[in-house]
Amino acid sequence: MDADTVVGTELLGLRRRRPEVAGAVLAGTDGLLISSDLPSTDATHLAALAAASYGLGHRVADTVRRGEFRESVVCTTDGCVITYPAGRSALLTLVTGSAAKDLEGLHEEARVVAHRAGRVLDTRGGGIGATAMPDAHAPLAVRTPMATLPTQLRRSARPTWRRPPI
Repeated sequence: MDADTVVGTELLGLRRRRPEVAGAVLAGTDGLLISSDLPSTDATHLAALAAASYGLGHRVADTVRRGEFRESVVCTTDGCVITYPAGRSALLTLVTGSAAKDLEGLHEEARVVAHRAGRVLDTRGGGIGATAMPDAHAPLAVRTPMATLPTQLRRSARPTWRRPPI
């Protein structure tokens, strides 16, 4: 059985066991869509938002030093959107309806599915459009030296504010 079939079977099984799940998106941590059962426009946007949510949640978890990132939950008046890490380079995002009363039970099942799907995607390697999760202890960013920017950008990057005369 190929990786796509295994991942699809895992997601379908979760949807059958948990009818409150209205949709699922599997995406790379870079925000690129891997698989979904939502309309394509919504899935593409949700994949990108899930990656942003993961990035923020991952950084918060690292900053407060309270363990590894487990999930990001956004609750609305009509349901929840929950994102789980799935292996080294993917995210599983579930959209639930307002009938989602047992979130702890859903979390337990979804984490298992995310782990299995992630393991399959990790062994398949590359080709999913996803990049590996960053090292939690790596620096946030490295600034680009001004000398390496094109001249036009260097000029526009200079401050334009001038001190008013006294």
